[in-house]
Amino acid sequence: MTASFVAGLLAGYGIALPVGAVAAYLVALTARNSLKVGAAAALGVASADGLYALVAALGGASVAAVIQPIGGTLRIVAAVILVGLAGVGAARAIRDFKSEVDTRVVKPLTVSKAYFSLLGITVLNPATVIYFAALVMGDKAQTANATVFVIAAFLASASWQLTVACGGAVLGRLLTGHKGRLITALTSSAVIAGLAVQMVV
Repeated sequence: MTASFVAGLLAGYGIALPVGAVAAYLVALTARNSLKVGAAAALGVASADGLYALVAALGGASVAAVIQPIGGTLRIVAAVILVGLAGVGAARAIRDFKSEVDTRVVKPLTVSKAYFSLLGITVLNPATVIYFAALVMGDKAQTANATVFVIAAFLASASWQLTVACGGAVLGRLLTGHKGRLITALTSSAVIAGLAVQMVV
């Protein structure tokens, strides 16, 4: 059981630590809204990782075989969604700056919407299930205690994603000026769009 828990932690951190488009979006979302909203979004990402860890632990190679042929399509869909979000974020920032709207009084994203939007975006990443399937196939001890492995993977991912969200909250507090919000929103949108494009090239 201990071996499965450690394996799950390592697997969860392994998939969560690389900073990509989803992490950049999580930081931007938290900075624009609140830590509460960011934490919900972070748990959405972790839930997707936990779900894929469960699918891989139960299905192994057969799941990877089904996902792999449509992996390219799923990556394109995820990239298009992220580029769209980046565009909406940039357009909103420019509009608010020109109209001198204080974004701190704009109705924030709801907790449930933040959770499900990040869950949906992360589920579209086929590399996650293939990654977990490869780990599970390589170590039969993980399948023997699949529940422990999945819980540990979720906890690892959740702890990292919440750390990322906290970074977004700090960023949001430090850069509260009118021009600062515009600059950070545009920079964030450019980073998200760039990372999303890298997913498909």
